[in-house]
Amino acid sequence: MNIAILASGSGTNCENIIKHFQHSKTIKVALVISNKADAYALTRAQNLNVPTCIISKDDFRNEKKVMDILDSNNIEFIILAGFLLMVPTFILNKYKQRIINIHPSLLPKYGGKGMYGRNVHVAVKESGDTKTGITIHFIDEIYDNGEHIAQFSCPITEEDSVEDIEHKVPELEKRYYPSTIESVLMNYKD
Repeated sequence: MNIAILASGSGTNCENIIKHFQHSKTIKVALVISNKADAYALTRAQNLNVPTCIISKDDFRNEKKVMDILDSNNIEFIILAGFLLMVPTFILNKYKQRIINIHPSLLPKYGGKGMYGRNVHVAVKESGDTKTGITIHFIDEIYDNGEHIAQFSCPITEEDSVEDIEHKVPELEKRYYPSTIESVLMNYKD
């Protein structure tokens, strides 16, 4: 089964997913796509011998161009790993319940447009919550709204700074995102 990873940033989750599936006989990261030419996710993918592709924000709305790339690589699932653009409806329709995202909070808390990265951790800290975590979910046409696949949490204390929270959440991502993706893909029924 071929998967594509969409990433806009540094690519730590992207690299972790690629490494998780490197020796899989059934799941292959066939392509990493970014909307940013300088996204370090592209370098991480190239270093691990995974083909990459840059699709600009404007071109990402070009159905023929995007679908030609996905189809020519026989992509069956799409994984978002720090991809910040809204996925167009034509992709959502073709890959219904086959696009997985990770969000750095326990949705529905701290989700929606503009709620990514540090913005989420600041909101968690300011709320006084005693735990934070990650939500792995399918996507739909609304930011951070799709059906939840799994949530994993960790405690936070009053003494934890935003930086402390920023270090705890990636540990959950590294530990759980690739294995959750694998579970969904292995249990997928067409």
